[in-house]
Amino acid sequence: MRKSIHNFCILIILILAHTSVSAEILKKLEITGNQRISLETIQVYGEIEKGKDYSQEEINQIIKKLYDTKFFSNISINFSQGVLNIKVTENPIINSILIEGEPTKKYKEVMLDLLTLKEKSSYIKSDIKNDVQTIKSFYKSLGYYSPKVEARVQDSKSGDNFLNLIFIIDRGKREKISKIYFIGDKKIKTKRLRDVVATEEAKFWKFISRNIYLNEQRIELDKRLLKNYYLSKGYYDVEVLSSNVFIKDKGGIELTFSINSGKRYRIKKIATNIDPVFDKSIFKPLENDFKDFAGRYYSPFKITKILQTIDDIIDDNELQFVNHSVGETVDGDFIDLEFKIFEGRKVQVERIDVKGNTVTIDSVIRSELLLDEGDPFSKIKLEKSISNLKARNIFKSVKHKLSKGSTDDLRVMEIIVEEKPTGEITAGAGTGTDGTTFQFAIAENNYLGKGLRVNASLDLSESSIRGGLDVVDPNYNYSGNSLDYGISSQKTDRPAAGYESSLTLFGIGTKFEQYDDIFLSPRIELAFDDLSVDDSASKSLKRQEGSFADLTFFYGVEKDTRDRSFMPTRGSIFGFRQGLPIYAEDQAALYNKLSINKYHSFSDDVTGALKFYSAAIVALDDEVRISKRLHIPSSRLRGFKRRKIGPIDGGDYVGGNYAAAINFEAALPNLLPEATQTDVAAFLDLANLWHADYEAAVGQSSKIRSSVGIATNMFTPIGPLNFVFAKNITAAESDQTQTFKFEIGTSF
Repeated sequence: MRKSIHNFCILIILILAHTSVSAEILKKLEITGNQRISLETIQVYGEIEKGKDYSQEEINQIIKKLYDTKFFSNISINFSQGVLNIKVTENPIINSILIEGEPTKKYKEVMLDLLTLKEKSSYIKSDIKNDVQTIKSFYKSLGYYSPKVEARVQDSKSGDNFLNLIFIIDRGKREKISKIYFIGDKKIKTKRLRDVVATEEAKFWKFISRNIYLNEQRIELDKRLLKNYYLSKGYYDVEVLSSNVFIKDKGGIELTFSINSGKRYRIKKIATNIDPVFDKSIFKPLENDFKDFAGRYYSPFKITKILQTIDDIIDDNELQFVNHSVGETVDGDFIDLEFKIFEGRKVQVERIDVKGNTVTIDSVIRSELLLDEGDPFSKIKLEKSISNLKARNIFKSVKHKLSKGSTDDLRVMEIIVEEKPTGEITAGAGTGTDGTTFQFAIAENNYLGKGLRVNASLDLSESSIRGGLDVVDPNYNYSGNSLDYGISSQKTDRPAAGYESSLTLFGIGTKFEQYDDIFLSPRIELAFDDLSVDDSASKSLKRQEGSFADLTFFYGVEKDTRDRSFMPTRGSIFGFRQGLPIYAEDQAALYNKLSINKYHSFSDDVTGALKFYSAAIVALDDEVRISKRLHIPSSRLRGFKRRKIGPIDGGDYVGGNYAAAINFEAALPNLLPEATQTDVAAFLDLANLWHADYEAAVGQSSKIRSSVGIATNMFTPIGPLNFVFAKNITAAESDQTQTFKFEIGTSF
């Protein structure tokens, strides 16, 4: 035993002695085999230093670093008597990469961008296999189910150790999805499930859709969509077991999803577990959501709704470092929910980095952030900041990334934006009982990269031409307040009524949040009004003949509690606006407008809206000039031509002193498949325009106008398409109707 221990100790001493002996000082560096790569480059990449003591392990690290450069296919090193000799074999350089068998230039460019191997870079033989697979995956995403790809290497004439890389492609046949099946214990009709998945059956009207071709990534997306849909209907245990593809002999692909829906659960109990450090009373509004959802079918969207309410409470009460979670417990046919609200870890924002913007200047993006460097980090404020940026409508996507800062209690925020075309051209037309109207507009939502909105419009009809130019700065001088200014002009020629008029307006205003969700909007407008008449005009119009100038102060109050400004599902918006004359050469008037919109989501499939509008203009001395009279906005009374109802004088629609409208709308987000990118809404409009405060000869009607119809918004490859189909129910004999109206636009 003692002898064994002695021998082991001697072995350890010899190893240590050998290690100390093997470490040498590097006195000289010799490189052989290199043609393009200089000695200096090898020395830099290998981090080789003369005069340094190198062990065998450190020599091995040099070999690894040089292989990592991908410059060399083979490296051998000999280190003896202070001389380090490195023998290398350089990888060939790819002179060119050619793609044969693909006729589309765009596809070639996409593939070249996807390849690991690049022109003028080193040729790594092991990367060929990955690049071949990359090309196959690309073609499968386009619907080519069995592409063939062959890679060939060809010597280049450019010199020694250069080569050309050629990919020879046979795309094969592009098969369409002829049928989609859903099997198993699915409990939901196949027709509805086909609307849920992104993949579509090939139909003759879907010739521009890529979703009719097989795509493996899209199938994985379809599985997630199916699972989420079943979860939203209360099927808590749902499983999308598999997806199978069958290629028919006569062509076409049959896609089958196997589903086990499981039981359908209802929500039984909803409770909260609130940390004692918080005042429990501020979370009392949660009780309304609890009452709404208790006893209804389980849905993760209902949970999200409650979590959103919690976030709103946290934000409204300016609570910081608050976290929340939800626990789910299955009890028979029911699920119990418990929402935990607790104090989170205190962290601060160390730095904010903005990335991805090439046109938009950094300050525009930073001005929309509710967090600044040095502020306590708030997830709620971060999410609202992202929402603010999306609302600017100048970014295709807005993402964020949160990483650890220089210490554990600091965070680095990255705001990553992807800009989109912000220019828009819109054209529209309408047809009805009195001919056709045309509209044209051009807009830029990010002028000079400063987030400015510039809009120019032109509106033509049989008797009038209207145009305008508006500029809006949503965040003037980074104050959080908006500033808008513009000019508009309208020219009307009514020879049958015996008059011609023109109106030019200059205006400037602002909008700011005075209190939570309460906004004020003061504005100044200068108007130049000119009316000329002939002998055929009525006496009332002859009294208004002349040129006038008016200066009016407008102010508005608005309270907005909607969950979002675009397609809201709950909340309301209240607005009041009044115009007070500052200076008037003649016929001064007081203007008032009130609007209330209320939104309520009845289900995932229906969102209702009740809208009320009223306006009044009252003369302070004589009567209201024709240019100032009210008309029903076209969005408040569809099915009627714009400015073609109400009091008339000699066949001309002169407007009224009072206007009112009530609108009932039902948005149907799931009526058409998501893939169609079409929003549909049904509406019922009720409105009237009445009273003209001059001679009784002016025709009047107290009849309530009404209409029903369908409004659609469709997103197409050429731009958005908006259609309105309306049928009037009640109308006065003098009214002019309009059954169909459309708008088409594009971006640049």
